[in-house]
Amino acid sequence: MVIGAPQTRAEVLAADIERMIAEKGLGPGDPIGTMDEFRDRSGFGRATISEAARLLSDRGTVRIRPGRGGGLFVADPDPVVRLRHTLLTVRRQPATVADAIAVREALEALIVTDAARHRTAQDIAALRKLLTRLRRAAAGGADRFMRANWELHERIAEISPNPLSRAVYLSMSRCIADLATRADRDPDGPDDGYLGLRVEIHAELVEAIAAGDVQRATAAVERHRGSGTMGL
Repeated sequence: MVIGAPQTRAEVLAADIERMIAEKGLGPGDPIGTMDEFRDRSGFGRATISEAARLLSDRGTVRIRPGRGGGLFVADPDPVVRLRHTLLTVRRQPATVADAIAVREALEALIVTDAARHRTAQDIAALRKLLTRLRRAAAGGADRFMRANWELHERIAEISPNPLSRAVYLSMSRCIADLATRADRDPDGPDDGYLGLRVEIHAELVEAIAAGDVQRATAAVERHRGSGTMGL
């Protein structure tokens, strides 16, 4: 929303619901109201109420429960986005984080092959230094590894001469990083050897770029995708 722009009816209703949650002292899991109740209280139509609910859900403020006995409920304070073998805890807007991850993954092959074509000796040295940092971070667990991983991928993106793909990729990465609070290993995921595997996959990614081998870089991206998301 542009600063100073008039609020839509959905934004006004979403703000009213947030105030109501605070004033009533509602906590995680507490019911806030049904769609019909909000329609009766506000006088707004179903479309406006649904849009307000979506805004609040994206912020991580409410959980929408459909069907009979459903409605809006206060969400847990820290929504979680699943990255296959990792649980990424975010401050708000879990849907936005998930969308940003999807956009970033869609650009990954273009970013990596651009890096293989245009890397310099300075770029190669920087990537190998970040890879060493990634190896050390893996010993500290998923959260440290995640942040070192993102730093490495952002440096790869900076090599690309394509200003649009580079800007979108970096914007998505920073959106995820800004909203994330921590990453934890999924208890239903693989054993502790997973991060070691991820390090080796990133090592091949870096060496493919260093060699300037586009075919090898493409294969490295595919292996990366096959073993987990590009997010971790």
